[in-house]
Amino acid sequence: MPPERPRIGLVEDDPVMGGSIIQRLELEGWDVTWWQTGRAAIEATGSAALDLVVCDIRLPDMSGEAVFGELAKRPDTPPFLFVTGHGEIDQAVRLMRSGAVDFMTKPFSMDDFLKRIEAGRRTSTSTARITGCLGESTAIRRVEDLLHRYAGHDLPVLITGETGSGKEVAARLLHQISPRAAEPFVAVNCAAIPVELLESEIFGHEKGAFTGAHVRHLGYAERAGRGTLFLDEIGDMPPAPQAKLLRLIEDAGFTRLGGEAIIPFRARIVAATHRDLAEGGSNTGFRDDLYFRLAVLPVEIPPLRRRPEDISWLLDRFLGNAVARTGARIRGFSALAEEAALAHPWPGNVRELRNRVERAAALTNNERIMPGDLFPEQASAAGHAAFTPLAEIRDAAERRQIERALAEAGGQVGKAAGLLAISRTTLWEKMTRFGMKERARSDS
Repeated sequence: MPPERPRIGLVEDDPVMGGSIIQRLELEGWDVTWWQTGRAAIEATGSAALDLVVCDIRLPDMSGEAVFGELAKRPDTPPFLFVTGHGEIDQAVRLMRSGAVDFMTKPFSMDDFLKRIEAGRRTSTSTARITGCLGESTAIRRVEDLLHRYAGHDLPVLITGETGSGKEVAARLLHQISPRAAEPFVAVNCAAIPVELLESEIFGHEKGAFTGAHVRHLGYAERAGRGTLFLDEIGDMPPAPQAKLLRLIEDAGFTRLGGEAIIPFRARIVAATHRDLAEGGSNTGFRDDLYFRLAVLPVEIPPLRRRPEDISWLLDRFLGNAVARTGARIRGFSALAEEAALAHPWPGNVRELRNRVERAAALTNNERIMPGDLFPEQASAAGHAAFTPLAEIRDAAERRQIERALAEAGGQVGKAAGLLAISRTTLWEKMTRFGMKERARSDS
């Protein structure tokens, strides 16, 4: 089931501005409803569940303040972000004191506008919004958005993704932003516990339940209390514990091995696997009925190779952690090291990246980490005879800088050329050579 698109209401009478806002928001994944009068917004908003309303203060039939005042009388009022002219700032400030989340003055940049609506949108009523924990790419922000939507529920969550992609980190974030944050987070690696001990470790056992059971043992399900029971690599669980786990979910209770008393289960189950359990039990060895009970709220973590925008963010974050822990005097990554990281396929995903950064931070003698620090095996395999042509290195570095400048300039070639201290013609020639002309837009 695809994740639900966030919903926004736009109250704007200007057809040009309204059209451009809708076009950009829909590209960003929002579901937008547009009203060109205040009265239309008031009549329709009562039946629409919105995450945010963007409202112009000056409307043809009434003021945006009147729209806000009318809707504020109703239960579950959506957050309001007002768009104002310079002469209306005092009014906008008054509206914020009345409960609006933000206001923006015309004209404004679309990037700033997107940041403001993301910050102001409705989230779980039980917890403050925590963003940027998993990355900054659009793909991983969608994952974070889904976790926030799931946080207030008690239904099981199934997190899927390749090994090392960050499934446990996502599970811990889900717990942190949920109403259960103050309760235990108990993680169980189903693939790391011997088969003969797995059932006892999860459900516990009574004294004398089997040879060697000298005392009562409380299992993970009991120790989780009212918190979160995280079952990692659930796809590797053998059949016998699968049947008892299904009973745990359906009955909200369990018995210890060798016991008869039913113990209530009050924790939330979050499971994770790198396997495709949707294929069915005959192919995976996993029960179909248990899969459907676990996958009520699904989350898929994309592999790192499908979200390269997160690579630089993760490099900086892991290096910062390593430097803080060891006190190493490392200023950052060289441009060549960053280029090498962006070109690497990362088969081990985020876990591989973290391990490479920590090793490089521990072993480098330089103030900046070099490609050989991150990928020493490449230098060993190539020997001293293999070199990357300087032209290729120069082109890669130039392309990276041009991409950064274009991003900073919003795609405007003239502005990007100024940032790079070259002429517009020179920049255009380089973009043509690198096949980057589609990144540009008109400077008008």
